[in-house]
Amino acid sequence: MPVTKTAKRALRSSRRKEVINKIALSKLEIAVKKAKKTRSEKDIKIATSLADITSKSNIIHDNKASRIKSQLSKLPKR
Repeated sequence: MPVTKTAKRALRSSRRKEVINKIALSKLEIAVKKAKKTRSEKDIKIATSLADITSKSNIIHDNKASRIKSQLSKLPKR
């Protein structure tokens, strides 16, 4: 457990950020699964956009976002 005042404050901050990041990551995973299942243009666009957003805020690595986008672009359109 943190001892100093600033360490306690940092712990609170990191816990808040952890919750926000988990929400964003789960939204991305759900969107990717839905896009792979339905293969509709709309769902692919949403998942690609979420991959960009999470990558920009350093929730996932840039290469992972690129890999997700590449896999989605290779899906046959329905």
